Amino acid sequence: MNKTIRRASVFALLLVFALLVRATWVQFYDGTALADDKDNRRNAIETYAGPLGNIIVAGKSVTGSERTGGSDLAYKRTYTNGPLYSAVTGYASQAYAPTQLEGIYADLLNGTDSRLKTVMDTVTNERADPGNVITTIDPDVQKAAYDALGDKKGAAVAIDPKTGKILAAVSTPSYDPSSLTDANTAGVAWKKLTKDPEKPLTNRALRQPLPPGSTFKLVVAAAALEDDLYSSVDEKTDSPDPFRLPGSTKDLSNENPNAPCANASIRTALQYSCNNVFAKMAVDLGQDKVKAMADKFGFNNDAQDVPVRAYTSVYPSDMDKAGTALTGIGQFDVTATPLQMAMVSAAIANGGKLVSPHMVSQITDGGGDVLKNYDDDTSTDEILSSSTAEQLQSAMQTVVDKGTGTNAQISGATVGGKTGTAQHGENNSQTPYAWFTSYAKAGDKEVAVAVMVEQSNAARSEVSGNGLAAPVAKATMEAALKN
Repeated sequence: MNKTIRRASVFALLLVFALLVRATWVQFYDGTALADDKDNRRNAIETYAGPLGNIIVAGKSVTGSERTGGSDLAYKRTYTNGPLYSAVTGYASQAYAPTQLEGIYADLLNGTDSRLKTVMDTVTNERADPGNVITTIDPDVQKAAYDALGDKKGAAVAIDPKTGKILAAVSTPSYDPSSLTDANTAGVAWKKLTKDPEKPLTNRALRQPLPPGSTFKLVVAAAALEDDLYSSVDEKTDSPDPFRLPGSTKDLSNENPNAPCANASIRTALQYSCNNVFAKMAVDLGQDKVKAMADKFGFNNDAQDVPVRAYTSVYPSDMDKAGTALTGIGQFDVTATPLQMAMVSAAIANGGKLVSPHMVSQITDGGGDVLKNYDDDTSTDEILSSSTAEQLQSAMQTVVDKGTGTNAQISGATVGGKTGTAQHGENNSQTPYAWFTSYAKAGDKEVAVAVMVEQSNAARSEVSGNGLAAPVAKATMEAALKN
């Protein structure tokens, strides 16, 4: 064999070897990525070859599956009262990636979760019967919040302070997940939803942090009491009215110029929502101490899973004193979700103990056997002393009894709350956000609720936490206390 033939033979062998290496790489290393590719139709065919498992609310399925009559996608997802529960369920679509609980528990619901396999499933390599997701949502509380929000753009979250169970998570305007389930029609619905300026696909309850306004004053008050800046909610503060922002020529005034805000106690300052008191308090504490308290309540936690990953609520760092003063009234770069502000009221109502919030109680296999019990997997952090919590409860009750939150009063129940009206746009050029965070107790029942109204049909002069958000909170709390 001459040299030319030998070289050609070696080169051919190298090509064959390279081909084998590449084929092995594609099969064993790239195979998983190709199988999981969102454009791989085989995944959708496998997922929708049979009925999916269900998401359960109070023992009843709010999801289902329906025969399509199609050649390959045999079933599609259906929803009962889809717009009511969309902020909880999300959607499972033949055309788009699933979201919310549908996405988090996709493997459980389509039967591919390894925990579902029986010995026979393993032997036959058949897909297991799908499992179910049992939520903590109370249907009456969910509906009360949804109906009370009505045509307002906003959100509401209700939490059981003792258990951390999320009883309601509502976002409006909502959408019907059923419109996205069928591959043949989902594209038209998706285009309409994504181009809607009201952004109905946005989960405002969990995933849209906005300036919380004066509701954040509860966090500042908690920091002041825990740090012994003031010994009680009835001690007079050192708070000139108006308060000059440090290092500037700007005076911070109050919404009600006749309110007794000069040197007001924490109770009076919460009752009348005195900006001067809490701006001065934040400066006296310093940004580090205010941030430390905000962090205890859950701010700046970028892993807040309920199990849906909530967007991070933020208390900023590296501010000058003027910026710190503005954070004291929930402005500057402070942002919060309704979930976060419900957590603030829940911890105060629960004697200073914050129980980790969650909206899934259990996941089960197709036969109803529990695979995981999330109610037993909660954590509890004591973030406030019981004395501080009791004082803040009392001050919040004053807000509802005779302060800025009277629209949240419930006959036969003890209600505490805090209103907020947050500036929106440069120089507050757009309609402000209306907030209300609260708790209510009646007998052995209690609930914490936060409501945010981003936009409504009310005139700008009528936008307030008490006028727009408190009635929604009241309806939500009443439903929780009845059940």
